[in-house]
Formats: sequence, structure tokens, C-alpha cells
Amino acid sequence: MKSILSLFFAFFIMSFSQAQTNLYENPDFDEIAKNHKIIAIVPFKTQVVLRPRQLKKLGEGDLEKMERSEGESIQTAMYSWFLKRKKRGKLENLDLQDPKRTNALLKKQDIDYDNLYEYTSDEIAQILEVDAVIMGDYETNKPMSEGASVALGLLIGFWGTTNSATINMSVHNGTDGVLLWNYNKKVRGSLGSSPEDLINILMRKASRRLSYTKKS
Repeated sequence: MKSILSLFFAFFIMSFSQAQTNLYENPDFDEIAKNHKIIAIVPFKTQVVLRPRQLKKLGEGDLEKMERSEGESIQTAMYSWFLKRKKRGKLENLDLQDPKRTNALLKKQDIDYDNLYEYTSDEIAQILEVDAVIMGDYETNKPMSEGASVALGLLIGFWGTTNSATINMSVHNGTDGVLLWNYNKKVRGSLGSSPEDLINILMRKASRRLSYTKKS
């Protein structure tokens, strides 16, 4: 019995092994955040790292479509994460811009996933008419967005593969682009089956240091 428990414990540790966590908080973030009324989240710049044999089975442009889908799914999952906290009363006096509106406003300025990160955060905030912008990078070896995960599962048998993910998330002040908060975390193992699962895991502890959500 003890050996079984030991194996289970070892498996559990491996499933949720965390490589590194780096968090930066601007010392003035709390004070600056008091004046924020609305924030926007843009699609995350995504890199899906596949093995050579997996890449061979993809058609032209498939990887780029997959990365775009994943980046937009992380955007939506992050929006949902904040929205749930707003409903619980943990985001008082702060509104979230719907990602559909965010992406539509960017599209009107000929800005999309491919060229979004050619603009500064304050330029994006001005276009979106928000007080702060959340943006970042995301890397994974196993996409979790519905379209990408199903396609890969059928094409190259991704189901059951151990996944890893690294997220680099930043909050920038809208008026001047100043970095208010940066969170870089890598996790490896059983991360769940959806972008929402991933964001919940990645943000579980980080939210305590985020001025919008931490307890005063």
C-alpha cells in the first residue's frame, strides 16, 4: 500500500512540476490602478513547438492558424478569468472590454494577430480607449484551443501527451505604456484540457500580487 501511495505521490509531483516563476510589480501599481476604469486583453503572441515528425503532417499555413487560434483562446480565457472575479466582487469599479470589441476595434485600424506586437502598448490602449492593456507571449507543445486540439488529435495523435506551457503576461498603463506588472511562469505536466484550465493554474498564485485582484 505504501509503495502505491509513493508512486501516486511521485506521479502527482511530476504532473504539476513547475520550472520557474518570475514576477515583477511596479511599486506604483496600486496607486496607478486606482484610476483605471476599463482594461483590455489582446491576443497573446503564441508559439506552438512541435516535433519535426509532427510538423511534416501539417499542411501549409496550418501551424500559423493553430498559433493564432491558441493566442485568441488565451485572450478569451484570460477575459473569462477576470470576469469571474468581477462577478465575485473582486474587481470593484473596474470593467473589462469584451475581446470581440477589442479585436473589432483593432481590425478597423488594420491591426490583427500578425502585426499586433509591432505597436506599443500605449498606442493599442489609445485605439481601444482603455486605461490599461494586458498582453503577452505564450508557448506550448500541446495546443488547448478546441479547434487546434481536435485537429491535432486526429492528425498526429496528441491525446494523452504530456504538455508544457510558458506564459509571459504584462500589464501596461494605457497613457504612457509603463510596465505595471509582469508575470513569467512555466509549468509542465497535466495542465487540464482547455485554455481556461491553463489560465486558472497559471494565475492561481499570481493573482495575489495583481493590484486589480489582490486583497487590500
